[in-house]
Amino acid sequence: MTTNPAGPRLLGPAEVRQIAAELDLRPTKQKGQNFVIDANTVRRIVRESGITGGDVVVEVGPGLGSLTLALLEVAQRVIAIELDPLLAERLPATIAAYAPAQADRFEVVLADAMRVEGLPGPAPTALVANLPYNVSVPVLIHLLTLLPSLERGLVMVQAEVADRLAAGPGSKTYGVPSVKAAWFADVRRAGAIGRNVFWPAPNVDSGLVAWTRREPPRTTATREAVFAVVDAAFAQRRKQVRAALRGVAGSAEVATAALESAGVDPTARGEVLTVEDFARIAEGLAAQGVHPSRPSGPA
Repeated sequence: MTTNPAGPRLLGPAEVRQIAAELDLRPTKQKGQNFVIDANTVRRIVRESGITGGDVVVEVGPGLGSLTLALLEVAQRVIAIELDPLLAERLPATIAAYAPAQADRFEVVLADAMRVEGLPGPAPTALVANLPYNVSVPVLIHLLTLLPSLERGLVMVQAEVADRLAAGPGSKTYGVPSVKAAWFADVRRAGAIGRNVFWPAPNVDSGLVAWTRREPPRTTATREAVFAVVDAAFAQRRKQVRAALRGVAGSAEVATAALESAGVDPTARGEVLTVEDFARIAEGLAAQGVHPSRPSGPA
């Protein structure tokens, strides 16, 4: 990764606090507002993400612009999705002041990332973000679903969530986020982030998760049906999958028949099953005339 000599100036603690003071902004836990104040950290995030000068990057929750400026050092274009009108309105001015040569390659969209239905401009190729921790998984799953052009990315999330997203079958942390992320991508842990790089410092540890898009499992089942099976299998973790799926299947007998046709041991538990296993189970249920669907709402 090379840095353009005429590239952006990055924000440090003084700049972040100055912008916040100008906005009369007091970060709140409710909005998940913990702003990165360390230039080395945002450069590290950009480096670990593997983006290049050809990438169109989506950023979620840009806040005051710390990571945005670092992304503009490298990316062809950055489109930021911001829910807070105050922050969204201010961000272009910050980019113009700190990255004047890159300002025309930046756009902010005032929207809820969990409900956004499209983005302006060229199709994005990467997602790099410090995701709001209280909604990180549904935001990630929604954007992976909405934007098939996304090839790779790196997100900063709460450390425990990072563990869950990157976990493999059989792990204690393997669960719904692990399986749903695996539908879209190969996911790995990409490091830890200390609390002191944020203002205000959060009371949780943070982790980086990198992912590379892959083809979903080959299946005749819909993604919605597979995800409904996943949700049911982990709703009561200690139950055998035969019992856990009884609700969506209508009976233990139908669940057992579907599992056996999928080549899955009915006495197994959800935490040992792969995303491919869940796809075959959804196919087995369909063969029994059962077509599960998820409740409407976040993944």
